[in-house]
Amino acid sequence: METRKARVLPSLLLALMLSCLPFGVHSNYHESKIHYHDFIVDLSPYIRLCKTKNILTVNGQFPGPTLHARRGDTMVVNVHNNASHNITIHWHGVILQCNPWADGASYITQCPIQRGHNHTYRFVLSKEQGTFWWHAHNHAARATVHGAIIVSPRPFSKSQNPFPVPHGQMPIILGEWWNGDVMEVYREAVEMGGHPVHSDAYTINGQPGYLYPCSKSETFKMSVEQGRTYLLQIINAAMDEQFFFSIAQHQMTLVRIDGSNTKALATDYIMISPGQAMDVLIEASQPSGYYVMAASAFDNGMGSMGHMIAMDSMSFMGPMTAQTVTTAFLQYTGSPCSPPSSPTLPSLPAYNDSLAANNFTSHLANHRKNLEFYLRDVEEHLFFTLSANLINCGAKKTCEGEMGMMNKASINNISFVKPRVDVLQAYYYGLHGVYDEDFPGEPPLKFNYTGMNMMNKRLWEPEMGTKVKVLEYNTLVELVFQGTSVVSGESHPMHLHGHRFYVVGWGPGNFDPEKDPLHYNLNNPPQVSTVAVPKNGWTAIRFRANNPGVWLLHCHFEHHQSVGMSMVFIVQNGTWKSQRALSPPPRDMPAC
Repeated sequence: METRKARVLPSLLLALMLSCLPFGVHSNYHESKIHYHDFIVDLSPYIRLCKTKNILTVNGQFPGPTLHARRGDTMVVNVHNNASHNITIHWHGVILQCNPWADGASYITQCPIQRGHNHTYRFVLSKEQGTFWWHAHNHAARATVHGAIIVSPRPFSKSQNPFPVPHGQMPIILGEWWNGDVMEVYREAVEMGGHPVHSDAYTINGQPGYLYPCSKSETFKMSVEQGRTYLLQIINAAMDEQFFFSIAQHQMTLVRIDGSNTKALATDYIMISPGQAMDVLIEASQPSGYYVMAASAFDNGMGSMGHMIAMDSMSFMGPMTAQTVTTAFLQYTGSPCSPPSSPTLPSLPAYNDSLAANNFTSHLANHRKNLEFYLRDVEEHLFFTLSANLINCGAKKTCEGEMGMMNKASINNISFVKPRVDVLQAYYYGLHGVYDEDFPGEPPLKFNYTGMNMMNKRLWEPEMGTKVKVLEYNTLVELVFQGTSVVSGESHPMHLHGHRFYVVGWGPGNFDPEKDPLHYNLNNPPQVSTVAVPKNGWTAIRFRANNPGVWLLHCHFEHHQSVGMSMVFIVQNGTWKSQRALSPPPRDMPAC
């Protein structure tokens, strides 16, 4: 549903909102607007892959509606839950300065919106400019409940984008499609301790593309005019897939990740993980015709063992098949109404080409330089291991995980358990027994994290708990993510709510605290809100804990999060009024 109304922000409401905003973002806010949206969450019939089924949607759309605003504007989104599942909506990559109540993380910052109820999210886009997205944040609902958020600069802004203004722009949302009930797929995987059944198709803007059955005529098309420049706002909304993305006979220039400007990177492909948003420029420099946009899975250890065996027999350097690639078209003006029967596909790396993925990642850099003054003098050092785990089935004789056990996942061997009420409410009201403030800053057991650990049963079982790490306001934090080979070595796209962070280093194997920091990039590291930690490798990030509240850190592979790869930071209030977040909760906060 489109914006119902936009108007000048009332002075009283403006004053209340700005009292919690950081210094330096107040100028020209008298021209900001409020955008009102209604999100109706309900089942809607859709036809894909020759089948009709009902899927969970917002306003009947898959993907959901794109929200447009300018930096400094306010969003007011009233979510009506007409579905049979509880729901929350998370504004992915939006900082929500001093406003954790609007974060939408189920049982972290709110209780879910129950069937037949509604809840209104209110937040200011105080620091945002670029491509972000929104999605459901409970169970598997985000498979179909998601959409783009496009934030433009203020019209009076003196600081222009560090790239040419494009003639047009288009959100490109990469996703997945299940012929079955995706909510049931993930519920069964969690209950039985196995892996979720792999999706039946990948999608671009909700369409599988011409390689899939009954999909050719519905393949998404983007119209372009020869000689013009376009901005593709690419979002990976998939549940458990990283993607390579490329365009036939067109080079891309990466200019932004997760709303932060990057040093321009000319590339033939990108590798994008779940949760990430990447803006790329393309020149419509080819003759009139149709040119294929394609995305294929990058699988370096994810998914079920059956999926790995099936994928192992394929090579994306050879013929691409309907099971491995989703397609869309760039359609030049003046082209025939229909694309050719056998269009040329772009060249993409093989599904297991870690070198290609690492090569892309290694070239990412910040548009700004000389950031060391901001990133030095770390006050809190954290070291988090990311592991797949196994536990016994209890009353069940066998489960569907490895060796008949139940799959779990953990950070520092703590597998997160959702509390009975949300952590933010418990923190605000001082409720006891909801969470513990003893999340470890380093793993309780040190070992060869990327060695052969499958036979060490001591490493299999995690501790189950709801634990948080408390940070003092404005602390400069260095956090090293260490992937492990416990049970299986896998990649992990880690997403931090309420903050952006700088990726200062990464590498294969075990992190060396003496040698590896010597090679950090503190000059122009990329700034993101989601980073892919390499399989059996490490990634070091730094961020300033300057957003008071309760903020979730989790793997953005849905299955990893659902079986425990999450933890929570509580950022304490600062000294000044403008550094305090815990105002009373909105009156319509859902009850547990």
